[in-house]
Amino acid sequence: MLASRGSLFSLSYSNSLGSFIKHFQTSKLTPFKLKTFYRRHTTTSALLKTSHFETLSPRQKEQIHVYVDALLLWNQKMNLTAVREESEVMERHIEDSLAMIPPIRSSYLLKCGASCEEISLVDVGSGAGLPGLVLAIACPGWNVKLLESMNKRCNFLEHAIELTGLSNVQVVRGRAEDLGQNPDFREAFDVAVARAVAEMRVLAEYCLPLVRVGGLFVAAKGHDPQDEVQRAHRAIYLMGASLLQTLSVESHSPHGQRTAIICLKDYSTPRKYPRDPGTPAKLPL
Repeated sequence: MLASRGSLFSLSYSNSLGSFIKHFQTSKLTPFKLKTFYRRHTTTSALLKTSHFETLSPRQKEQIHVYVDALLLWNQKMNLTAVREESEVMERHIEDSLAMIPPIRSSYLLKCGASCEEISLVDVGSGAGLPGLVLAIACPGWNVKLLESMNKRCNFLEHAIELTGLSNVQVVRGRAEDLGQNPDFREAFDVAVARAVAEMRVLAEYCLPLVRVGGLFVAAKGHDPQDEVQRAHRAIYLMGASLLQTLSVESHSPHGQRTAIICLKDYSTPRKYPRDPGTPAKLPL
């Protein structure tokens, strides 16, 4: 078992972890038998030759596999992903998450700083930890926060951090609208990312209040998001940002080309944003 040093930031303590853990017997979750594990993943690794995954170190590959095993196990009891097969998780989720790293690095070096080796990053609406937990594995110098509002998903994320032994990632339990008005989190991050959370108008209000002036908001989208991006120009501007660039993302996923929408935070977000929880989704700017 890899040692755990992760911790949990929580804005709500009303739900007990014990009420959820009773559905999982400890013997089912641990330990991972790495000898059997590597044999079982030979096919997946062969499929991912020349992929982003293959650029990782042996330890990082091991951490990814441990995470994927935990994801599929917990997915039997709760809705973490619609994907049920390990090979599809690797190709669809892991590859797509790793594919975000080059555009984040290149854009950060272009506009934000001389180095991107020790950036602070928040994954808004992290869900099952995609892409944030994968980014934390691939970029151990990054300080990553996984922002998630659902208690059961937070429990899974904390468990995954424990299994993988990550020390550079923490779970933040709460809503983006609340954290965006919290002095401890408002304009506190170099980069905010979001994948498969909401449309750009809504994401801008969720994410940009968390980004420092001079930082980046990066949204992972499909192959043709231009109409969505066009509708979001006003929301991006109202949050104090501008559209920096739209980059085609090199992904080995079988689901086609991906796009990284990258916004630069030009000035502080007005205090009235983000609006009350639920309002951005109901009444997009």
